[in-house]
Amino acid sequence: MDSLVIGVDSSTQSTKAAVVAAATGRILAVGRAPHTVTGEDGARESDPERWWEALGEAVAAGLGRASADPRAVSGIAVAGQQHGLVVLDRAGRPLRPALLWNDTRSAPQAAALTARLGARSWLERTGSVPVASMTAAKWRWLREHEPRTADAAAAVRLPHDFLTERLTGTAVTDPGDASGTCWYSTATGAYDPGLLDLLELDAALLPQVAPSGGAPAGGLTARAASALGLPAGIPVAAGTGDNMAAAAGGALGAGGHPHHPGVWRGPAAPVWAAPRPRPPTPPPPGSAAADGHGTYLPLGCTLNCTLAVDRVAALLGLDREDAAPGGEAVVLPYLDGERTPDLPGASGLMTGLRHTTTRRQLLGAAYEGAVFALLRALGELPGAASDAPLRLVGGGARGRAWVETVRRLSGRAVVLPRTTELVAVGAAALAAGAAGGGDPVAVAAGWRTGEGETLPPVAPDRATLDRISAVLDRATALLTTQGHR
Repeated sequence: MDSLVIGVDSSTQSTKAAVVAAATGRILAVGRAPHTVTGEDGARESDPERWWEALGEAVAAGLGRASADPRAVSGIAVAGQQHGLVVLDRAGRPLRPALLWNDTRSAPQAAALTARLGARSWLERTGSVPVASMTAAKWRWLREHEPRTADAAAAVRLPHDFLTERLTGTAVTDPGDASGTCWYSTATGAYDPGLLDLLELDAALLPQVAPSGGAPAGGLTARAASALGLPAGIPVAAGTGDNMAAAAGGALGAGGHPHHPGVWRGPAAPVWAAPRPRPPTPPPPGSAAADGHGTYLPLGCTLNCTLAVDRVAALLGLDREDAAPGGEAVVLPYLDGERTPDLPGASGLMTGLRHTTTRRQLLGAAYEGAVFALLRALGELPGAASDAPLRLVGGGARGRAWVETVRRLSGRAVVLPRTTELVAVGAAALAAGAAGGGDPVAVAAGWRTGEGETLPPVAPDRATLDRISAVLDRATALLTTQGHR
Protein backbone atom coordinates (compact mmCIF):
# COMPACT_ATOMS: atom_id res chain seq x y z
CA MET A 1 0.00 0.00 0.00
CA ASP A 2 1.17 3.53 -0.76
CA SER A 3 1.97 5.42 2.43
CA LEU A 4 -0.48 8.08 3.58
CA VAL A 5 -0.24 10.89 6.13
CA ILE A 6 -3.05 12.86 7.75
CA GLY A 7 -2.84 16.59 8.34
CA VAL A 8 -5.41 18.06 10.72
CA ASP A 9 -6.49 21.72 10.64
CA SER A 10 -8.36 22.40 13.90
CA SER A 11 -9.58 25.95 13.31
CA THR A 12 -12.04 28.26 15.02
CA GLN A 13 -15.06 27.06 13.08
CA SER A 14 -14.27 23.45 12.16
CA THR A 15 -11.82 20.58 11.90
CA LYS A 16 -10.49 19.49 8.51
CA ALA A 17 -8.50 16.29 8.08
CA ALA A 18 -6.59 15.94 4.81
CA VAL A 19 -5.62 12.45 3.69
CA VAL A 20 -2.43 12.97 1.71
CA ALA A 21 -0.21 10.68 -0.35
CA ALA A 22 3.14 10.86 1.44
CA ALA A 23 5.21 10.50 -1.74
CA THR A 24 3.51 13.15 -3.87
CA GLY A 25 1.49 15.41 -1.55
CA ARG A 26 -1.69 14.71 -3.51
CA ILE A 27 -4.78 15.31 -1.38
CA LEU A 28 -6.94 12.21 -1.70
CA ALA A 29 -9.80 13.62 0.37
CA VAL A 30 -10.64 16.11 3.10
CA GLY A 31 -13.01 15.27 5.93
CA ARG A 32 -14.77 18.06 7.83
CA ALA A 33 -16.62 18.44 11.11
CA PRO A 34 -17.98 21.66 12.67
CA HIS A 35 -17.12 23.34 15.98
CA THR A 36 -19.36 25.51 18.11
CA VAL A 37 -18.33 29.01 19.20
CA THR A 38 -20.34 30.81 21.87
CA GLY A 39 -20.20 34.20 23.54
CA GLU A 40 -21.08 37.84 23.04
CA ASP A 41 -19.80 41.26 24.13
CA GLY A 42 -16.22 40.25 23.38
CA ALA A 43 -16.44 36.67 24.68
CA ARG A 44 -15.54 33.82 22.30
CA GLU A 45 -15.39 30.30 23.76
CA SER A 46 -15.47 26.67 22.62
CA ASP A 47 -15.60 23.31 24.39
CA PRO A 48 -12.29 21.49 23.75
CA GLU A 49 -14.09 18.15 23.98
CA ARG A 50 -15.93 19.12 20.79
CA TRP A 51 -12.56 19.62 19.08
CA TRP A 52 -11.63 16.05 19.99
CA GLU A 53 -14.96 14.69 18.75
CA ALA A 54 -14.62 16.71 15.53
CA LEU A 55 -11.10 15.37 14.97
CA GLY A 56 -12.38 11.79 15.02
CA GLU A 57 -15.32 12.66 12.77
CA ALA A 58 -13.12 14.50 10.25
CA VAL A 59 -10.52 11.70 10.09
CA ALA A 60 -13.24 9.10 9.54
CA ALA A 61 -14.87 11.23 6.85
CA GLY A 62 -11.57 11.83 5.09
CA LEU A 63 -10.60 8.16 5.06
CA GLY A 64 -14.08 7.22 3.86
CA ARG A 65 -14.08 9.72 1.00
CA ALA A 66 -10.59 8.62 -0.04
CA SER A 67 -11.59 4.94 0.16
CA ALA A 68 -8.28 4.60 1.99
CA ASP A 69 -7.10 1.68 4.06
CA PRO A 70 -6.31 3.06 7.54
CA ARG A 71 -3.38 0.64 7.73
CA ALA A 72 -1.62 2.77 5.08
CA VAL A 73 -1.49 5.81 7.38
CA SER A 74 2.09 6.32 8.55
CA GLY A 75 1.76 9.56 10.54
CA ILE A 76 -0.56 12.30 11.73
CA ALA A 77 -0.14 15.89 12.94
CA VAL A 78 -2.41 18.64 14.21
CA ALA A 79 -2.22 22.32 13.38
CA GLY A 80 -4.51 24.39 15.59
CA GLN A 81 -5.95 27.84 16.04
CA GLN A 82 -3.40 29.84 17.98
CA HIS A 83 -3.41 31.60 21.37
CA GLY A 84 -6.46 29.86 22.89
CA LEU A 85 -6.34 29.06 26.60
CA VAL A 86 -7.26 25.51 27.62
CA VAL A 87 -7.19 24.66 31.35
CA LEU A 88 -7.44 21.01 32.40
CA ASP A 89 -7.97 19.03 35.59
CA ARG A 90 -5.74 16.14 36.69
CA ALA A 91 -7.64 13.73 34.46
CA GLY A 92 -7.04 15.90 31.39
CA ARG A 93 -10.62 17.16 31.23
CA PRO A 94 -11.37 20.83 30.51
CA LEU A 95 -12.30 22.84 33.60
CA ARG A 96 -14.18 25.39 31.48
CA PRO A 97 -14.64 26.25 27.79
CA ALA A 98 -11.47 27.43 26.07
CA LEU A 99 -10.92 31.16 25.69
CA LEU A 100 -10.33 31.63 21.96
CA TRP A 101 -7.84 33.87 20.17
CA ASN A 102 -10.57 36.37 19.22
CA ASP A 103 -11.93 36.73 22.77
CA THR A 104 -11.22 40.39 23.56
CA ARG A 105 -12.24 40.43 27.23
CA SER A 106 -8.58 40.24 28.22
CA ALA A 107 -7.70 43.60 26.62
CA PRO A 108 -7.32 45.36 30.02
CA GLN A 109 -5.00 42.60 31.23
CA ALA A 110 -2.93 42.90 28.03
CA ALA A 111 -2.60 46.65 28.52
CA ALA A 112 -1.56 46.18 32.15
CA LEU A 113 1.08 43.61 31.21
CA THR A 114 2.48 45.90 28.52
CA ALA A 115 2.61 48.82 30.95
CA ARG A 116 4.32 46.67 33.57
CA LEU A 117 7.42 45.88 31.48
CA GLY A 118 7.16 48.20 28.49
CA ALA A 119 6.55 47.21 24.88
CA ARG A 120 10.25 47.10 24.05
CA SER A 121 11.02 44.59 26.78
CA TRP A 122 8.19 42.30 25.68
CA LEU A 123 9.40 42.45 22.08
CA GLU A 124 12.95 41.63 23.04
CA ARG A 125 11.93 38.70 25.26
CA THR A 126 9.00 37.15 23.40
CA GLY A 127 8.94 38.75 19.95
CA SER A 128 5.45 40.14 20.68
CA VAL A 129 3.68 42.79 22.73
CA PRO A 130 0.70 41.51 24.73
CA VAL A 131 -2.67 42.15 23.12
CA ALA A 132 -6.03 40.62 23.97
CA SER A 133 -5.36 37.67 21.63
CA MET A 134 -2.25 36.48 23.45
CA THR A 135 -2.57 33.55 25.85
CA ALA A 136 -0.75 35.39 28.64
CA ALA A 137 -3.46 38.06 28.73
CA LYS A 138 -6.15 35.36 28.81
CA TRP A 139 -4.45 33.61 31.74
CA ARG A 140 -4.37 36.90 33.65
CA TRP A 141 -8.07 37.41 32.86
CA LEU A 142 -8.80 33.96 34.26
CA ARG A 143 -6.69 34.68 37.35
CA GLU A 144 -8.63 37.88 38.01
CA HIS A 145 -12.16 36.82 37.05
CA GLU A 146 -12.22 33.08 37.82
CA PRO A 147 -9.49 32.54 40.43
CA ARG A 148 -10.92 29.22 41.62
CA THR A 149 -10.65 27.79 38.12
CA ALA A 150 -7.09 29.09 37.75
CA ASP A 151 -6.13 27.60 41.12
CA ALA A 152 -7.67 24.25 40.17
CA ALA A 153 -5.79 23.99 36.87
CA ALA A 154 -3.51 20.95 36.69
CA ALA A 155 -2.44 21.75 33.11
CA VAL A 156 -2.46 24.74 30.78
CA ARG A 157 -2.52 24.02 27.06
CA LEU A 158 -2.95 25.62 23.66
CA PRO A 159 -5.63 24.12 21.40
CA HIS A 160 -3.23 22.03 19.31
CA ASP A 161 -1.36 20.92 22.47
CA PHE A 162 -4.62 19.60 23.90
CA LEU A 163 -5.31 17.50 20.81
CA THR A 164 -1.74 16.23 20.45
CA GLU A 165 -1.83 15.12 24.10
CA ARG A 166 -5.08 13.26 23.46
CA LEU A 167 -3.37 11.48 20.56
CA THR A 168 -0.14 10.55 22.34
CA GLY A 169 -0.63 10.88 26.08
CA THR A 170 2.37 13.23 26.03
CA ALA A 171 2.25 16.89 27.08
CA VAL A 172 4.14 18.61 24.27
CA THR A 173 4.00 21.81 22.25
CA ASP A 174 6.28 23.31 19.60
CA PRO A 175 8.23 26.57 19.28
CA GLY A 176 5.81 28.03 16.73
CA ASP A 177 2.61 27.82 18.76
CA ALA A 178 4.46 28.47 22.04
CA SER A 179 5.71 31.77 20.65
CA GLY A 180 2.12 33.03 20.52
CA THR A 181 1.69 32.81 24.29
CA CYS A 182 3.87 35.72 25.50
CA TRP A 183 5.46 33.43 28.07
CA TYR A 184 7.83 31.67 25.65
CA SER A 185 11.02 33.50 24.71
CA THR A 186 11.97 33.47 21.05
CA ALA A 187 15.32 34.88 22.17
CA THR A 188 16.22 31.85 24.33
CA GLY A 189 13.99 29.15 22.85
CA ALA A 190 12.44 28.34 26.22
CA TYR A 191 9.78 29.49 28.66
CA ASP A 192 10.77 32.76 30.34
CA PRO A 193 10.86 32.20 34.15
CA GLY A 194 10.54 35.91 34.90
CA LEU A 195 7.43 36.22 32.76
CA LEU A 196 5.88 33.12 34.33
CA ASP A 197 6.42 34.69 37.76
CA LEU A 198 4.82 37.93 36.56
CA LEU A 199 1.84 35.97 35.22
CA GLU A 200 1.57 33.78 38.34
CA LEU A 201 1.82 30.71 36.14
CA ASP A 202 3.63 27.59 37.37
CA ALA A 203 5.94 26.16 34.69
CA ALA A 204 4.93 22.66 35.85
CA LEU A 205 1.49 23.28 34.30
CA LEU A 206 2.97 23.74 30.81
CA PRO A 207 3.90 21.14 28.19
CA GLN A 208 7.46 20.46 27.14
CA VAL A 209 8.62 22.27 23.99
CA ALA A 210 9.66 19.91 21.19
CA PRO A 211 12.53 20.98 18.91
CA SER A 212 10.11 21.56 16.02
CA GLY A 213 6.56 20.95 14.89
CA GLY A 214 7.75 18.00 12.82
CA ALA A 215 9.50 16.29 15.71
CA PRO A 216 7.81 13.07 16.89
CA ALA A 217 5.70 13.71 20.01
CA GLY A 218 5.05 10.01 20.51
CA GLY A 219 3.10 7.15 19.08
CA LEU A 220 -0.67 7.07 18.68
CA THR A 221 -2.06 5.49 21.85
CA ALA A 222 -4.30 2.44 21.69
CA ARG A 223 -7.21 4.50 23.03
CA ALA A 224 -6.74 7.27 20.45
CA ALA A 225 -6.20 4.72 17.68
CA SER A 226 -9.54 3.11 18.54
CA ALA A 227 -11.28 6.50 18.53
CA LEU A 228 -9.82 7.47 15.14
CA GLY A 229 -9.77 4.07 13.44
CA LEU A 230 -6.01 4.28 12.83
CA PRO A 231 -3.12 1.91 13.63
CA ALA A 232 -1.80 2.24 17.17
CA GLY A 233 1.78 3.39 17.49
CA ILE A 234 2.07 5.44 14.28
CA PRO A 235 4.17 8.60 14.76
CA VAL A 236 2.37 11.75 15.85
CA ALA A 237 4.22 14.99 15.16
CA ALA A 238 4.35 17.71 17.81
CA GLY A 239 2.28 19.87 15.44
CA THR A 240 2.09 23.64 15.45
CA GLY A 241 -0.13 26.69 15.11
CA ASP A 242 -2.24 27.19 12.01
CA ASN A 243 -0.21 30.17 10.74
CA MET A 244 3.04 28.22 10.93
CA ALA A 245 1.47 25.19 9.26
CA ALA A 246 0.13 27.32 6.40
CA ALA A 247 3.61 28.76 5.87
CA ALA A 248 5.06 25.24 5.81
CA GLY A 249 2.33 24.00 3.47
CA GLY A 250 3.10 26.87 1.11
CA ALA A 251 6.79 25.89 1.24
CA LEU A 252 7.72 29.32 2.57
CA GLY A 253 11.27 29.34 3.88
CA ALA A 254 14.60 27.71 3.13
CA GLY A 255 14.25 24.97 0.54
CA GLY A 256 10.97 26.40 -0.73
CA HIS A 257 9.94 29.98 -1.51
CA PRO A 258 12.22 31.96 0.82
CA HIS A 259 11.21 35.48 -0.23
CA HIS A 260 7.43 35.31 -0.60
CA PRO A 261 5.18 36.88 2.05
CA GLY A 262 1.79 35.29 2.61
CA VAL A 263 -1.74 36.59 3.19
CA TRP A 264 -4.38 34.31 4.64
CA ARG A 265 -8.06 34.97 4.12
CA GLY A 266 -10.11 33.38 6.86
CA PRO A 267 -12.32 34.68 9.68
CA ALA A 268 -9.24 36.76 10.55
CA ALA A 269 -6.41 37.75 8.22
CA PRO A 270 -2.93 36.77 9.36
CA VAL A 271 -0.01 37.99 7.27
CA TRP A 272 3.56 36.78 7.39
CA ALA A 273 6.80 37.84 5.83
CA ALA A 274 9.55 35.54 4.58
CA PRO A 275 10.85 33.26 7.37
CA ARG A 276 14.23 34.26 8.81
CA PRO A 277 17.05 32.14 10.25
CA ARG A 278 17.05 34.04 13.59
CA PRO A 279 14.88 36.55 15.46
CA PRO A 280 15.08 40.02 13.87
CA THR A 281 17.14 42.71 15.62
CA PRO A 282 15.81 45.16 16.59
CA PRO A 283 12.48 43.40 17.09
CA PRO A 284 9.69 44.61 14.78
CA PRO A 285 6.42 46.12 16.00
CA GLY A 286 4.58 42.99 14.91
CA SER A 287 5.32 39.46 16.08
CA ALA A 288 8.58 37.57 15.50
CA ALA A 289 7.14 34.13 16.10
CA ALA A 290 9.07 30.90 15.84
CA ASP A 291 7.74 29.06 12.81
CA GLY A 292 7.71 25.52 14.16
CA HIS A 293 10.63 24.11 12.17
CA GLY A 294 13.71 25.98 13.26
CA THR A 295 13.42 29.49 11.86
CA TYR A 296 11.37 32.59 12.67
CA LEU A 297 8.18 33.87 11.09
CA PRO A 298 7.53 37.62 11.18
CA LEU A 299 3.78 37.61 11.75
CA GLY A 300 0.91 40.08 11.95
CA CYS A 301 -2.80 39.48 12.32
CA THR A 302 -6.08 41.34 11.96
CA LEU A 303 -9.26 40.07 13.62
CA ASN A 304 -11.71 41.06 10.91
CA CYS A 305 -11.74 39.50 7.48
CA THR A 306 -14.15 36.91 6.05
CA LEU A 307 -16.68 37.05 8.89
CA ALA A 308 -16.72 40.87 8.92
CA VAL A 309 -17.03 41.24 5.14
CA ASP A 310 -19.70 38.53 4.99
CA ARG A 311 -21.63 40.30 7.75
CA VAL A 312 -21.58 43.56 5.79
CA ALA A 313 -22.72 41.64 2.69
CA ALA A 314 -25.60 40.10 4.67
CA LEU A 315 -26.68 43.47 6.05
CA LEU A 316 -26.74 44.84 2.51
CA GLY A 317 -28.50 41.80 1.07
CA LEU A 318 -25.62 41.02 -1.30
CA ASP A 319 -23.53 38.02 -2.22
CA ARG A 320 -19.90 38.33 -1.08
CA GLU A 321 -18.77 38.57 -4.73
CA ASP A 322 -21.23 41.35 -5.62
CA ALA A 323 -18.79 44.14 -4.76
CA ALA A 324 -17.47 47.21 -6.56
CA PRO A 325 -14.66 49.64 -5.66
CA GLY A 326 -15.79 51.77 -2.72
CA GLY A 327 -15.57 55.19 -4.35
CA GLU A 328 -15.69 57.86 -1.62
CA ALA A 329 -16.99 55.40 0.99
CA VAL A 330 -14.70 54.02 3.69
CA VAL A 331 -15.56 51.05 5.91
CA LEU A 332 -13.40 50.09 8.88
CA PRO A 333 -14.84 46.60 9.48
CA TYR A 334 -13.78 46.25 13.12
CA LEU A 335 -16.84 44.23 14.09
CA ASP A 336 -14.90 42.19 16.67
CA GLY A 337 -12.63 44.98 17.86
CA GLU A 338 -9.23 44.87 16.19
CA ARG A 339 -5.81 43.42 16.85
CA THR A 340 -3.76 45.28 14.23
CA PRO A 341 -4.09 48.14 14.94
CA ASP A 342 -4.58 47.33 18.64
CA LEU A 343 -8.16 48.57 19.13
CA PRO A 344 -9.89 45.74 21.04
CA GLY A 345 -12.87 47.89 22.01
CA ALA A 346 -13.50 49.27 18.53
CA SER A 347 -16.60 48.72 16.45
CA GLY A 348 -17.22 49.02 12.72
CA LEU A 349 -17.28 52.44 11.08
CA MET A 350 -18.76 53.65 7.78
CA THR A 351 -18.09 57.13 6.45
CA GLY A 352 -17.96 59.05 3.18
CA LEU A 353 -21.46 58.04 2.09
CA ARG A 354 -23.22 60.10 -0.61
CA HIS A 355 -26.64 59.94 -2.28
CA THR A 356 -24.87 58.19 -5.14
CA THR A 357 -23.19 55.55 -2.96
CA THR A 358 -24.38 52.06 -3.89
CA ARG A 359 -24.67 48.88 -1.84
CA ARG A 360 -22.01 47.28 -4.03
CA GLN A 361 -19.64 50.14 -3.24
CA LEU A 362 -20.23 49.75 0.49
CA LEU A 363 -19.40 46.05 0.25
CA GLY A 364 -16.33 46.90 -1.81
CA ALA A 365 -15.31 49.43 0.85
CA ALA A 366 -15.52 46.66 3.48
CA TYR A 367 -13.12 44.56 1.40
CA GLU A 368 -10.85 47.60 1.04
CA GLY A 369 -10.85 48.26 4.78
CA ALA A 370 -9.94 44.65 5.55
CA VAL A 371 -7.20 44.52 2.91
CA PHE A 372 -5.80 47.90 3.98
CA ALA A 373 -5.44 46.67 7.56
CA LEU A 374 -3.57 43.53 6.60
CA LEU A 375 -1.29 45.36 4.12
CA ARG A 376 -0.40 47.89 6.81
CA ALA A 377 0.36 45.02 9.22
CA LEU A 378 2.49 43.33 6.55
CA GLY A 379 4.39 46.55 5.86
CA GLU A 380 5.57 46.66 9.48
CA LEU A 381 7.22 43.24 9.27
CA PRO A 382 10.87 42.65 8.37
CA GLY A 383 11.42 40.71 5.18
CA ALA A 384 8.15 41.87 3.58
CA ALA A 385 9.79 43.36 0.48
CA SER A 386 7.28 45.61 -1.27
CA ASP A 387 7.92 44.06 -4.68
CA ALA A 388 7.76 40.38 -3.69
CA PRO A 389 4.70 38.38 -4.82
CA LEU A 390 2.01 37.73 -2.22
CA ARG A 391 0.80 34.17 -1.75
CA LEU A 392 -2.93 34.23 -1.03
CA VAL A 393 -4.02 31.27 1.06
CA GLY A 394 -7.10 30.18 2.98
CA GLY A 395 -10.56 28.99 2.09
CA GLY A 396 -11.69 32.35 0.73
CA ALA A 397 -8.47 33.26 -1.05
CA ARG A 398 -9.79 32.59 -4.56
CA GLY A 399 -12.80 34.89 -4.33
CA ARG A 400 -12.72 37.37 -7.20
CA ALA A 401 -13.51 40.41 -5.05
CA TRP A 402 -10.82 39.46 -2.52
CA VAL A 403 -8.11 38.75 -5.10
CA GLU A 404 -8.75 41.88 -7.11
CA THR A 405 -8.87 44.10 -4.01
CA VAL A 406 -5.52 42.72 -2.83
CA ARG A 407 -4.01 43.29 -6.28
CA ARG A 408 -5.43 46.81 -6.58
CA LEU A 409 -4.33 47.99 -3.14
CA SER A 410 -0.98 46.17 -2.91
CA GLY A 411 0.34 46.77 -6.41
CA ARG A 412 1.98 43.33 -6.20
CA ALA A 413 1.83 40.12 -8.16
CA VAL A 414 -0.21 37.50 -6.34
CA VAL A 415 0.20 33.73 -6.33
CA LEU A 416 -2.82 31.47 -5.91
CA PRO A 417 -1.50 28.10 -4.69
CA ARG A 418 -3.12 25.06 -6.23
CA THR A 419 -4.45 23.87 -2.89
CA THR A 420 -6.61 26.02 -0.65
CA GLU A 421 -6.01 23.68 2.33
CA LEU A 422 -2.46 24.77 3.13
CA VAL A 423 -2.91 24.47 6.92
CA ALA A 424 -3.93 20.83 6.63
CA VAL A 425 -1.26 20.19 3.99
CA GLY A 426 1.34 21.86 6.22
CA ALA A 427 0.26 19.59 9.07
CA ALA A 428 0.56 16.62 6.71
CA ALA A 429 4.13 17.72 5.90
CA LEU A 430 4.85 17.78 9.65
CA ALA A 431 3.42 14.27 9.92
CA ALA A 432 5.63 13.14 7.05
CA GLY A 433 8.62 14.67 8.83
CA ALA A 434 7.80 12.82 12.05
CA ALA A 435 7.49 9.61 10.06
CA GLY A 436 11.04 10.01 8.78
CA GLY A 437 10.52 12.20 5.74
CA GLY A 438 12.87 15.02 6.76
CA ASP A 439 12.34 18.79 6.91
CA PRO A 440 8.63 19.63 6.49
CA VAL A 441 9.26 22.68 4.28
CA ALA A 442 11.45 20.61 1.99
CA VAL A 443 8.73 17.96 1.96
CA ALA A 444 6.11 20.55 0.95
CA ALA A 445 8.46 22.02 -1.65
CA GLY A 446 8.85 18.54 -3.15
CA TRP A 447 5.09 18.20 -3.15
CA ARG A 448 4.90 21.62 -4.94
CA THR A 449 1.85 22.54 -2.87
CA GLY A 450 2.85 26.22 -2.74
CA GLU A 451 2.90 26.59 -6.50
CA GLY A 452 0.01 27.83 -8.58
CA GLU A 453 -1.31 30.57 -10.83
CA THR A 454 0.54 33.90 -10.72
CA LEU A 455 -1.40 37.08 -11.49
CA PRO A 456 0.68 40.09 -12.59
CA PRO A 457 0.77 43.30 -10.54
CA VAL A 458 -1.41 46.30 -11.31
CA ALA A 459 -0.78 49.93 -10.41
CA PRO A 460 -1.62 50.47 -6.72
CA ASP A 461 -4.76 52.48 -5.99
CA ARG A 462 -3.07 55.26 -4.01
CA ALA A 463 -6.23 57.36 -3.75
CA THR A 464 -8.09 54.59 -1.89
CA LEU A 465 -5.10 53.81 0.32
CA ASP A 466 -4.70 57.48 1.27
CA ARG A 467 -8.44 57.90 1.90
CA ILE A 468 -8.61 54.90 4.27
CA SER A 469 -5.41 55.96 6.03
CA ALA A 470 -6.76 59.45 6.63
CA VAL A 471 -10.04 58.11 8.05
CA LEU A 472 -8.23 55.67 10.32
CA ASP A 473 -5.91 58.38 11.61
CA ARG A 474 -8.85 60.67 12.41
CA ALA A 475 -10.99 57.89 13.89
CA THR A 476 -8.38 56.21 16.09
CA ALA A 477 -9.01 58.50 19.07
CA LEU A 478 -12.75 57.86 18.83
CA LEU A 479 -12.28 54.10 18.48
CA THR A 480 -9.87 54.03 21.42
CA THR A 481 -12.20 55.95 23.75
CA GLN A 482 -15.07 53.52 23.14
CA GLY A 483 -13.51 51.40 25.89
CA HIS A 484 -12.89 47.72 26.30
CA ARG A 485 -15.88 45.43 26.45
